[in-house]
Amino acid sequence: MALVKQSFAVLKRAKSSPKSAPIETEKYALHPRNKHRQRYDFDALIKTSPALALFVRANEHGDSTIDFANPKAVLALNSALLQHFYNIQHWRIPAGYLCPPIPGRADYLHHVADLLGVENVGVTPHISQINVLDIGVGANLIYPIIGQREYAWRFVGADCDPIALNNAQQIIDSNFGLADCITLRLQTNRANIFKGMIGLNDFFDLTICNPPFHASLADAEVGTRRKWQQLSHSKTPNKSAQLKSQPNSTRNFGGQGAELYCAGGEKAFISNMIIESAQFSAQCVWFTTMVSAANNLPNFYKTLKKAGALHVKTIDMAQGNKKSRILAWTFLNEKQQQTWRDAQKASLT
Repeated sequence: MALVKQSFAVLKRAKSSPKSAPIETEKYALHPRNKHRQRYDFDALIKTSPALALFVRANEHGDSTIDFANPKAVLALNSALLQHFYNIQHWRIPAGYLCPPIPGRADYLHHVADLLGVENVGVTPHISQINVLDIGVGANLIYPIIGQREYAWRFVGADCDPIALNNAQQIIDSNFGLADCITLRLQTNRANIFKGMIGLNDFFDLTICNPPFHASLADAEVGTRRKWQQLSHSKTPNKSAQLKSQPNSTRNFGGQGAELYCAGGEKAFISNMIIESAQFSAQCVWFTTMVSAANNLPNFYKTLKKAGALHVKTIDMAQGNKKSRILAWTFLNEKQQQTWRDAQKASLT
């Protein structure tokens, strides 16, 4: 669903620009280390993954693109990107599951790498001693894949969906170098976030999360129909009737219940995450999460203060017209963080 939002921003700019306008060749809003700052090189991607060729076409400006409203095309693009940039030869997700925007997911990881680097004398850590907990890893395994390939970090992926975890494990088993540094854990209590996922002997440098945004399935479907209207190339006057005729798997562009919505939406989920994180304050340096709605931030800041967070940071991100941010917090003071880093260095000797 997030991919649909990102893709619409690109299409909207193309549609509103004069045909003679210069084509944007670099996405400057993305992190400088993001491998996806350049426009998609479809010739190179097709050479890596020939299956993508079936979905590539020329747009009204004569540039190669895909129909981002077609879930099969989006899946083919993601598979090609993962193969081309991250040496992931085998990547599939079950029908109807979330197909994430790879440039945006990569941006999250590069920004939190900088966050760890600030606390490491400005040196971005590319070591397997960095341990990351991914809350809601999903069937796609995107964050652990990119984090392992880019930084050699170790990941624990947590999810409440056994089908998603089973698929993620198949990706791990089918690709070189993943099994040694990615493990998965099933969250059996949907009311919990960190409980049951952080054991007594677990210590994480970082937690990451792309939380469910909507408060209900109905809200999620309304949002999805809106994105379909924006993406649709149909000129028919009665688009609402066209939308109702679309199969559910097409209308939602991927995403199961826990991926898309929870009671209270993003505001409730992240608030609960903050409260629960205080119970594991000594077992993680930085807790982080994506925040889609900026108007939720004041509430989160109040909750963080009440929970006892010592340092809070908000990192802005952008993909085209889509704005988001990373909320990060820690309960450790500078001395405690230095002790943590010293222990890491000692483990390398």
